Amino acid sequence: MKTYIYSFGGGMADGDGKMKDILGGKGAGLAEMSRAGVPVPPGFTISTEVCNIYFQSGNRVPSEIEEQMWRALEKLEAQIGKKLGDPNNPLLVSVRSGAKFSMPGMMNTILNLGLNDKTVEGLAQRSGNPRFAYDSYRRFIQMFGEVALGIDMAKFDHIFDSRKHAAKVKLDTELTADDLRAIISDYKKLVQHETRKPFPQDARQQLAMARDAVFRSWWNPKAVYYRKMEKIPDDIGTAASVQAMVFGNMGDTSATGVGFTRDPATGEKIFYGEFLINAQGEDVVAGIRTPQPISELERIMPEAYHELRRITEKLEHHYRDMQDFEFTIEEGTLYMLQTRNGKRTGPAAVRAAVEMAEEGMIDKKEAVLRVQPQQLDQLLHPVFDAASLKKLTLLANGIAASPGAAVGRAAFTADDAVEMGKTGPVILVRKETTPDDIHGMDVAKGILTAVGGKSSHAAVVARGMGRPCIVGASSLAISERAKQFTVAAGRSKTITVKEGEWISIDGTTANVYLGKADTHEPDPTSSYFGTLMSWADKFRGSFGVRANADIPRDAKAARLFGAEGIGLCRTEHMFFAADRIPHMQAMILGRDERARNKALQKLLPMQRKDFAGLFQAMDGFPVVIRTLDPPLHEFLPKREDLMVDIGRLPYLNTKMKKEVAEKYNMKVADLKTRLPELLHRVEELHEFNPMLGHRGCRLGITYPEITEMQARAIFEAVVQVAKKGVKVIPEVMIPLVGSARELEHQKEIVVRVADEVLEKAGRKDLEYMVGTMIEIPRAAVTADKVAEHADFFSFGTNDLTQTTMGLSRDDYTKFSKEYENVKVFKADPFMSIDQEGVGKVIEMAIELGRQTRPDLEIGICGEHGGDPSSVEYCYRVGMNYVSCSPYRVPIARLAAAQAAIAGGDKSEMMRTA
Repeated sequence: MKTYIYSFGGGMADGDGKMKDILGGKGAGLAEMSRAGVPVPPGFTISTEVCNIYFQSGNRVPSEIEEQMWRALEKLEAQIGKKLGDPNNPLLVSVRSGAKFSMPGMMNTILNLGLNDKTVEGLAQRSGNPRFAYDSYRRFIQMFGEVALGIDMAKFDHIFDSRKHAAKVKLDTELTADDLRAIISDYKKLVQHETRKPFPQDARQQLAMARDAVFRSWWNPKAVYYRKMEKIPDDIGTAASVQAMVFGNMGDTSATGVGFTRDPATGEKIFYGEFLINAQGEDVVAGIRTPQPISELERIMPEAYHELRRITEKLEHHYRDMQDFEFTIEEGTLYMLQTRNGKRTGPAAVRAAVEMAEEGMIDKKEAVLRVQPQQLDQLLHPVFDAASLKKLTLLANGIAASPGAAVGRAAFTADDAVEMGKTGPVILVRKETTPDDIHGMDVAKGILTAVGGKSSHAAVVARGMGRPCIVGASSLAISERAKQFTVAAGRSKTITVKEGEWISIDGTTANVYLGKADTHEPDPTSSYFGTLMSWADKFRGSFGVRANADIPRDAKAARLFGAEGIGLCRTEHMFFAADRIPHMQAMILGRDERARNKALQKLLPMQRKDFAGLFQAMDGFPVVIRTLDPPLHEFLPKREDLMVDIGRLPYLNTKMKKEVAEKYNMKVADLKTRLPELLHRVEELHEFNPMLGHRGCRLGITYPEITEMQARAIFEAVVQVAKKGVKVIPEVMIPLVGSARELEHQKEIVVRVADEVLEKAGRKDLEYMVGTMIEIPRAAVTADKVAEHADFFSFGTNDLTQTTMGLSRDDYTKFSKEYENVKVFKADPFMSIDQEGVGKVIEMAIELGRQTRPDLEIGICGEHGGDPSSVEYCYRVGMNYVSCSPYRVPIARLAAAQAAIAGGDKSEMMRTA
C-alpha cells in the first residue's frame, strides 16, 4: 500500500527535507533535522495527500490510512516509552498543520493532546508538579474546544480572565493548581453546554478529531484569504505533524521561544529571537505576554543557549538560507520543534542574499533568485520627513517589527479597516492581532499593537506583507469596543485618539505620532540593493526595462530606478494642464482646419518643451512617444454640467456669472451664446462606446493636423536637445491601429514632418523609428501586414486585454470577487497577462510581425509590464523589453533576470533591431 504516514525521530526519518510537497514545510524540516542528529521530539507526519483525500471522501479518512496512522502511533509509543491515554505514564502529543508554503498562524494547532481526567493526574504525579499538569490540561481543553469543537475562544477567555480577577492576579503564571482545577471544571461545563456532549476522554478519539480539524482549517476564511494574497494554490493541502510533547511550562528551568538566524527585518547577521520562561509555544506568537530578547537566554540558561546557537548555525549552513526556528527547553534540556526558511522583509531579503553570496554560502545567481521581485517594493516605500515629525505629538514607542513609514486614520477592527480603506489610508490598531485579522492587515498601510514582540502574529505577517508594523506599544490603552486608545501625556493628562483620527507610525524607530507626517522617497541606490541589482542586470543581459513616463520629473525618477528608456509617453496627459486645456478646447471647437491650426500652434511650443525635457532626462536611451489617443470629448466639459449651467444662467447674479465664466474660460458677455455652442459640440462628439470610438489613429486620420503638430513638436525637440550634445533616440508610436493602412497613413505624416525638420536643421543623421501600439486583435492577427509599415510593436495590454476578452477593466471590479471565488481565471487578467487567451494573440502577433520584419523591436507598455509573472512571460515569448511605471522598474529588472536564469540565454532573440 502507498505510504501516507512518515515517522521521524531518534536520528532517523522516513522522509527528508526535499519532500515539502508531501510532508509540508514543517514535516520536511522535522525529518531533515532528525536525519542530521538535531534533538527533535519524535513523531510522524500525515501527508498533504491525506488532506485532499479527506475532502474528496466527504470529510473522512479511509480506514487503510487510519491503520497506517495507528501503526505510526504505536512506533512512537515504543520509541518514547509512553502510551497515549495511559493514566500512569501518558504520552502527550501536539498536532500541527504545515503546508508546502509557510502560512504563519493561518491554520490550526493543538497542543497537549492525550490529557483527560485520568491522565492529568498521572502527569501530575510523574512530574511532581500538579500546577504544570493542570495548566497543560486547561490549555488543551481551550485549544481543542476552539479548533476541533468550534467553540468561540472568547468564551474560554471570559472564564479564564474571571478566575484571574477573582484570584487578584495579573499573570497567568500566578494562578495556583487549585485555580486551574476550577478553570478546568468550568471549561468542561462550557463544552457540555455548547456541544451537548462531555469533553472527549478517549485519547485516540481526540487524535482523530484533532487531525480532521487541522485538515478543515485549510479552508477557514483566513487561510483562504492568505493563500489568495500570497498566490498559494488551493489544491496542495496541508500535512499534519503529530509530535511528542516537550514542555516549556514546567517551571523556571523551562522555556519556549522562536528565532531567526538573521534579523528578518533588516537581514543583519545577528542571532535574533525571543523566548518566555515557564510557557508554551503559543504564548510567544500570540502576543499574550511580552517575551524577552533571546540574548537574555545566555544569562539565564547558558548551556541551552550555546547549544541553540550551534544547532541553528548548522541549520543555516545546511539549508543555505536564513532559518526561522522554534525551540522548547524542558527542565534545562533543549529540543528543536521546527526549522524553515524564514519569512523576511524586502530589505532583509536583499541584504541576506547579498551577504550570503559574499560569504560564499550561495552564488550570485542564487542570490538573485532568492529575492521575490515584489519584495523590492518595500525598499521603495516613503520614509518620514524629519522636519514634519517635529510638528507632531509623539504618543508612544513600541517594538520595531517591520520597517517603513505609514500614515493613516486609526481603525480598531479588521472589518472597520476594510471599510475605511475604501476612502483613504488606514492604520490598523489592535491590542494584538490574530489570524482572523488578515483581511484588515491586508488593506492597512501600517499595523500597531499594544502587546506582543517581534515574533508575534502581527510582526510576522506584517513583515511578509511589507507593511510597517509596531508591536508592544504597552503605553497605549486600547479599547476596541469604544474604538479608541488613550495614552498618558504627563502626570494628570491623557490623550485620546478615536477611530478616524490621523496617526503616523515609523516601523523602523517604533515611534507612534498623532497627526499626518510628511514623507519622502527613499534612496534606491543603497549598497545592498545596488549590488543585487547590478548582478540582476548582468543576468538579464540585453532584455530591456523601460518606464512609462509623461513628464521630465517621472523620467528622472525612472532613470534613478534603472530604467533604460521610456516605453510610453502619453501625450494627452500634457494637454490636461491648466494652461493648455483652453487651447485644446479651442482646437476641438474649431469648425475648420484653419481654426484648429491656430489653436494647435499655441500648443506646439508647450509640447516641444515637454518632449525636450524627456529626451534630456533619457540621454542615450530610447523614448517612445504615443500620439494623441483618447476621444476629444474627454477634453470638454460634461454634457450634464453644461445643461445645468445653461438652465440657471438667467437667474445668476454678476458674481455667480463670473464664476461660471472662469469655469469655462469665457467672458461673461459670451456666456449666453458660447455655452449653447459648447453644448452642441459636446453632443456632436458624444459616443455610445468611446473606448472603441473616435480615438487614437482614427483622430489622426480625421484631423491630420493634430498628428502633424505633435510630430513637429517631437522632432523640433529632438534637434534642440541634440544640439546640446545629448544623444536622442525618438520612437513615435501610433495608437489603436487595427489596419495596416491606418498605420501607413499616419506614418506618412510623421516621416514627412520629421524629414522636413531634420533637413532644415542639417541633422539628417539623426535616426528615429515609427511604430504602433498593438491593442486591437485585428492588428495582432494581421501583424504581418502591419509590420510592413512598423519599425516596432509595443503591446498595449490594458486595451488588448479588454478588446480580446470583451471585458471592461472598469466594470470587471463589480464582479471580480465572484470570478475569483469560482476561479474563472488563474489571476486577475488586468493584473497579470491572461496567457491562455490574450497571450495567444500576443504570440501570434510576434510570430507574424517577425515573419515580415525579423529585426522588429517588440515590447510591452501596459500595466502588466511591472507584474513579475507577466515579465517572465514577455521574456519567454521573445520580446525585447517591458515598460512599466517608474516605481516598478526595479521589480521588472529583477523579474527579467530571474526569467533569464530560469530560461537560459535568449540573447540572440533580444534586441537585434
